[in-house]
Amino acid sequence: MGYDDKAKHQTEKVVGAAKEKFGDLTDNESLQAEGAADKTSARAKQAGDDLADAGRHARDAVTDR
Repeated sequence: MGYDDKAKHQTEKVVGAAKEKFGDLTDNESLQAEGAADKTSARAKQAGDDLADAGRHARDAVTDR
């Protein structure tokens, strides 16, 4: 995937971590959970992008691109 997607996913992870930390500091379990979910979602999106990239690289290697 493109650099924009990777930057977006990294930003989502950072925002999720910030929410989670702020939830920890304020004893807000809902915000903690939301932050953790945001981080997990961003990681899953990045993993999907990485898998798609690997598939494209494998295809290109087989077809000599």
